[in-house]
Amino acid sequence: MSAPDRHGGSTVAGISVVICVYTEDRWEDILAAVSSVRAQSLTALETLLVVDHNAPLLDRLAKEYKETGQVRVLANAGPRGLSAGRNTGIAASRGEIIAFLDDDAVAERDWLRHFAEGYADPRVLAVGGRTLPAWDSGRRPAWFPEEFDWVVGCTYKGLPAGRVRVRNVLGGNASFRRTAFEAAGGFATGIGRDGDKRPLGGEETELCIRLSRARPDAILLIDDRAVIHHRVPAARQRFDYFRTRTYAEGLSKALVARSVGAGKGLESERRYTTRVLPAGVGRGLRDALLARPGGAGRAGAIVAGVVAAAGGYVLGSVRARRGGTTFSVAETGTPVVRTGEEADGEGAAA
Repeated sequence: MSAPDRHGGSTVAGISVVICVYTEDRWEDILAAVSSVRAQSLTALETLLVVDHNAPLLDRLAKEYKETGQVRVLANAGPRGLSAGRNTGIAASRGEIIAFLDDDAVAERDWLRHFAEGYADPRVLAVGGRTLPAWDSGRRPAWFPEEFDWVVGCTYKGLPAGRVRVRNVLGGNASFRRTAFEAAGGFATGIGRDGDKRPLGGEETELCIRLSRARPDAILLIDDRAVIHHRVPAARQRFDYFRTRTYAEGLSKALVARSVGAGKGLESERRYTTRVLPAGVGRGLRDALLARPGGAGRAGAIVAGVVAAAGGYVLGSVRARRGGTTFSVAETGTPVVRTGEEADGEGAAA
């Protein structure tokens, strides 16, 4: 099924857009996200709003979009959390391509067009984009290093520019062929965010590694022309959130490594920590010597972020080995449950 193109013609394949939501506190953000999808130069086949176990928000959104045929409001059919919400959207969607947009982000007008262009090669199973921070304060905090923009869900300094092959896309601005989920299953529950709990992540990394194993010929891309703007509230511009998020990322990486093995699970992170971050510290110290604002703060934040993430990884690894972490992976048909021990064995043998 093809989706109409505002410039004439049609898409290579219809694109369904999934937006997972969980709180009425983001009401205006949700409406803005949906509006940005409806304003695309390449029209989406449908937009699916998946509500994570919040009945009042489900009812309110259903009333808001009851007259809009291209926006569907659904309840998360799985356990609480972002992964299960995305899996609900995948199962309910009709498009051959499924795109994901954060509920507190807005997409630029050609976002879907650039995604669609990436799928001209049939070997491409995923295309991600570039996520830019929209600071509520109006500007980046002087101490906040660009190398850590992933802390606020954005593209960070050190990623390659252009349209390039990558190990994994970033979940808040990404798309997949439907056949990717048929080959590898859906997002693993037990990894990733769960409402307002500790800000974990890594579910898209684990999925992409699993996909590459299921389909060794698969190509995964990031096209930095597919741009979204991700809102960063004041609470996430503070150092205490920075420290908490980097620690949580360490915990998440331990879960990913437990699932797919440390070799693949930490492949990109090794280059990041040995090349990108030392260069960032050097720039910060240079700026401090030149009396430029924030230089010492950025260098210190990079060091603190590495220490927090490393601490989270060590603790998460110990907990995973002691507790036998369980991941539930939604497959085509019946979901299967993979224990941490079983998954780790698969990773070691790969």
